Amino acid sequence: MVRRLFFFTFLVAALLTACSDNDSFSVSSGNRLSFQKDTIRFDTLFSTVPSSTRTLWIHNESSDGIRIQTARLERGTQSGFRVNIDGTYLNPVATDFEVRKGDSILVFVEVTTHENHAREPQLVEDNLLLTLESGVEQRINLRTYSWDAQKVTNLTILRDTVIESSKPIIFYGDGITIGEDATLTLRNTELYFHDGAGIFVTGRLIADNCLFRGDRLDHMFDYLPYDRIPSQWDGIIICPSSGHNELKNCEIRNAVDAIQCDSTELSLVRTAIYNCGGVGVTAHNSDVMLSYCVVANTADDCLSFEGCQAAVDHCTLAQFYPFSANRGAALSFVPSDQPMMLLCTNTLVTGYDADVVMGQPHQTEEPACDYYFADCLLRTDSIVDADRFVDIIWETPKDTLQGKQHFETFDEDNFIYNFNIVEKSPAFSRNIGCILKEDEE
Repeated sequence: MVRRLFFFTFLVAALLTACSDNDSFSVSSGNRLSFQKDTIRFDTLFSTVPSSTRTLWIHNESSDGIRIQTARLERGTQSGFRVNIDGTYLNPVATDFEVRKGDSILVFVEVTTHENHAREPQLVEDNLLLTLESGVEQRINLRTYSWDAQKVTNLTILRDTVIESSKPIIFYGDGITIGEDATLTLRNTELYFHDGAGIFVTGRLIADNCLFRGDRLDHMFDYLPYDRIPSQWDGIIICPSSGHNELKNCEIRNAVDAIQCDSTELSLVRTAIYNCGGVGVTAHNSDVMLSYCVVANTADDCLSFEGCQAAVDHCTLAQFYPFSANRGAALSFVPSDQPMMLLCTNTLVTGYDADVVMGQPHQTEEPACDYYFADCLLRTDSIVDADRFVDIIWETPKDTLQGKQHFETFDEDNFIYNFNIVEKSPAFSRNIGCILKEDEE
């Protein structure tokens, strides 16, 4: 009985001692909190559009507990930052947080920036100020860049319209619908599309010096912005009632299918298409012309023609889609209920696979498939009708220089590509392919 009482007394004393240690809080100015990082950075954001949430751990590595007397934002509500500490929002101040020795608390930060009425992105920053019970003030810097943009939901074009904007335009809902009797002309404008939005053309689309992409400016991971992730928006759909659509000096990124057209006319000049979750350009029973274009890294075919009258000149078709081994071809062409006619000149067609050119052998019976390749670099291991291929550089996986080695930047780890052709490529001296204006970012 005495032994049992002694053990119980010892256990209670030990527990009380432990509780006492845990409950010991210091007011020494030498005891400070440590932060996972000193600055929380957000990606560039469109003004008035809420950000994703960033997190940060606050650690107490001292031998005593530390109390945070007050937590506040230096600029109050003016900067647009919102902070939650350990489950409590700053509104605009929060008080009395305890961080026991060896323990941590979690901080959540979001921001919705105000319009800044400037053409370029503007720095927005604030400081999270933590005043300890000792009187010591510690701070964490919060920063982002805010970019004013026009915001449009379900834009319907019913008459001839010209859009030229120094500000980016974000499209929500279904995006843009162009009526049968209308022409939409886009010039010198950056168009950003929210998930589910796109361009639906029953009239006519003309675009010059425009960017088309998804509206996510943030990162999936530190090294991977959403701009390099496919299927961020619905792309451009051109209907049979449309005609004479033209895109020049444009860039289309991260769509599902970048351009789909059916029984119509489409001209692409000095236009680049990247990172699609479906096809780059798919055309059915259409007249299609591509000149000095780059179509690269699409889950399905980069170019897909079915029953078209198609001309491809001085283009680069590069099928290095990084997110699936079951990728499509760089170039595909077959007849439909209409004959297929393809003229391909001065064009570089390459990719990861041994054969990235998928065409139906030439035939004379209806519907026919007729084609002609001249002065091209082609990665394919099987052809028929050799007289339809003139002055061709044939590329195979056994070549010393092949595939991705033709290009200036090919970072497979971070999905960064620049499809400018390097001088060592045999395509360079032959003026095969297309030179881009600048790197893909």
